[in-house]
Amino acid sequence: MDTPMLSIERRRQGPAPAWTPDAVLDLYAQPLNDLLLRAQTAHRRHHPANAVQQSTLLSVKTGACPEDCAYCPQSSRHATAVQAEPLMACEDVLAAARAARDAGAQRFCMGAAWRSPTERQLDEVIEMVRAVKAMGLETCVTLGMLKPGQPERLKAAGLDYYNHNLDTARDHYGEIITTRRYQDRLDTLARVRDAGLKVCCGGIVGMGESRRIRATLIAELANLDPYPESVPINQLVRVPGTPLADAPELDPIEFVRTIAVARITMPKAVVRLSAGRESMDDSTQALCFMAGANSIFRGERLLTTPNPGPDADERLFERLGLRPMPEGPAGASPSEPAEDAIDAPFAPEAATATPA
Repeated sequence: MDTPMLSIERRRQGPAPAWTPDAVLDLYAQPLNDLLLRAQTAHRRHHPANAVQQSTLLSVKTGACPEDCAYCPQSSRHATAVQAEPLMACEDVLAAARAARDAGAQRFCMGAAWRSPTERQLDEVIEMVRAVKAMGLETCVTLGMLKPGQPERLKAAGLDYYNHNLDTARDHYGEIITTRRYQDRLDTLARVRDAGLKVCCGGIVGMGESRRIRATLIAELANLDPYPESVPINQLVRVPGTPLADAPELDPIEFVRTIAVARITMPKAVVRLSAGRESMDDSTQALCFMAGANSIFRGERLLTTPNPGPDADERLFERLGLRPMPEGPAGASPSEPAEDAIDAPFAPEAATATPA
């Protein structure tokens, strides 16, 4: 039983985090077969087995971003081949959305290379959101930092998700971005959540970080209250002209482990196998789906970087026996829940909450 002083101290510090970096590191360290079994078991308890959501991402305003993100070819501070383009006309965005829907996409995501949109810019994006939503697609936008009141306007327009990634762990953040603070990202996420929007938030691995940094990023995401409904895990695409163009290549098995720990720590989230798929072979992608990934981006480009073509994805789905996720909220109705006995061997040594 707590003493009064201990109870006061706990209230002052807040509740113990659900996942500590050390607990996530313990997951990373499990034998791969054990980790994959645990991740797939968690996945089947909350999501339809072998079903993958298909989304399309369109850059509606490209380049000339004032931020200095070391991975991004759209930064005006980096000498890359990306040419700045103004905000697309609404009718052109709708044509792309219609083509994505007809090709099987369930969610249409729109990205604009802004630090933070002005009210006038937001007016134009809101017109796009309303029109895309009327097509029957889920909608998501990523526009940079949002000011008070802007998330509410997007919600009123029918927006489903707002994407704003943490990118990396807090302690590593200054090595990747200097033009905004980590707290700026958290403040935007809080505004998005308070407005009643669903959160799409993940990160990038392979930026020269240690496994501890990766584990700390996953812990940061899992400890958001609540954790994001959508978690994109990106593998760095090394673009010439960016500061990370020569970053060391990440071991594919380490990437698979990252997908697995994301699934275990955020079991109800849709975990998206996001940027970097173009450089992955089919075996690596198959392991990622086994590890609990259940969303991909369709289309030959992700904003400004390459992505596998639709034909390649269709062949991969056929080889692996995967199917598009059923209509309706992703993860709402697991079709093949795992038996409790499957996960039982992991229970005694499972890394969970730090004891209070």
